[in-house]
Amino acid sequence: MSEEILINVTPPETRVAVIENGTAQEIIIERSARRGLVGNIYKGKICRVLPGMQAAFVEIGLERAAFLHASDIGYGARGENGQHGNITDLVREGGEIIVQVVKDPLGTKGARLTTNLSIPSRYLVLMPSLNSAGVSQKIENLEERTRLRSVIDDFIATSGCPSGFIARTAAEGVSDETLRMDMRFLSRLWGDIEESRRSAPPRSLIHEDLPLLLRALRDLVTPEVERIRIDSRRSSEKARSFASKLIPDLDVQIEYYTGARPLFDLYSVEDEIEKALQRKVELKSGGHLVIDQTEAMTTIDINTGAFVGHRNLEETIFKTNMEAAQAICRQLRLRNLGGIIIIDFIDMSDGEHKRQVIRALEKCLARDHAKTQITEVSALGLVEMTRKRTRESLEHVLCEPCPCCNGRGSLKTAETSCYEIFREILREARQFDVESLLVLASQEVIDRLLDEESANLAELEAFIGKSIRLQAEMLYTQEHYDIVLI
Repeated sequence: MSEEILINVTPPETRVAVIENGTAQEIIIERSARRGLVGNIYKGKICRVLPGMQAAFVEIGLERAAFLHASDIGYGARGENGQHGNITDLVREGGEIIVQVVKDPLGTKGARLTTNLSIPSRYLVLMPSLNSAGVSQKIENLEERTRLRSVIDDFIATSGCPSGFIARTAAEGVSDETLRMDMRFLSRLWGDIEESRRSAPPRSLIHEDLPLLLRALRDLVTPEVERIRIDSRRSSEKARSFASKLIPDLDVQIEYYTGARPLFDLYSVEDEIEKALQRKVELKSGGHLVIDQTEAMTTIDINTGAFVGHRNLEETIFKTNMEAAQAICRQLRLRNLGGIIIIDFIDMSDGEHKRQVIRALEKCLARDHAKTQITEVSALGLVEMTRKRTRESLEHVLCEPCPCCNGRGSLKTAETSCYEIFREILREARQFDVESLLVLASQEVIDRLLDEESANLAELEAFIGKSIRLQAEMLYTQEHYDIVLI
């Protein structure tokens, strides 16, 4: 499988697209005015402890206090029975604490914090709270896992480093000396962070993670990546400098794109972004997905649509579900959907078909950088899964709730608004002694009052004994109206 990474850089924002076999699979956008906080380390001040929630709120200099759960306070916070320590024994109100952001603020929720700090590099992650070696679960070769543990253990023993390290997936096959260079770099960086935290005041930033341009080189590059195209000369030079110091094997892959055609137009990435903001996703067979993102979870419904198949109903359903499984994995990465995800596959009666659909889903998700967990098909034909969420989804980055419906996705009909107006007129007429009333509403509502509801309006006017005037307001939606007493 061939891969490319496209990086579009402008002063207000940086956009990264991961291209696999000519198709966009992942899109990450970071705006300079609202940079992500994940990975940043702060010296915080505890402003509130909540024993009932086993959590505390920590001020770290942001608009909203961040959230720290007892389970995220130190690896040594578990008791002998494996239970997390009581929050009141771990922190106190007004106390200072060193924390790291693990989830960006999402919607009305503040950032999620941990005291289990981690400093990633290209091949390794330094864990100050540990003093042992770990290896990514994605590295399955037993000999390679043993070699990596041995290199890390030898470095810790000879250097006297008090921290532990975890080998990332990218460390597979990397030479011992390169790994030792990475560990020396991380050790120096941690030394600088420790020095900064001693003198830093509360509610201040101690260590800021890399910007998206450099994070993409550190986290997204795999052996399958053939080249990295950047459409900014200055940014490409910065990327080469970063790569030459920390990941020298990437230097030959970085290209400065000078073409007249916009970089994201090469693989229709702009079109993919537009499609990723829509509810409906068309499948090649004629079926489609319907994706609804809510605060609690994301639901995905699969429909056969125009696909009628060639043999029988069960085969048609199976083919649609297999195609949907691949499309769903791609949409999860494109839209960066996280948290709880409920997939409503079309009901299958064949047990083997169910197993094949789940296997196809798992195989496609294996390429996802985010951690995922999947359950078997339930009795209702639903698949429950989780996908680790650290930053906002593409929709939340690019869009805001509709000002007309406040994000509900629907508006009251003009008919409903007319009947609400009738009830409000009755209420006002009984409460106040006025000569007439003026109704201000949208053009659609006024048109209905003058047409379909004209008889009801005349009957109401006669009943209250007062004249009712109508006036259309162009800025009103069909839900909004005002009754003015004259």
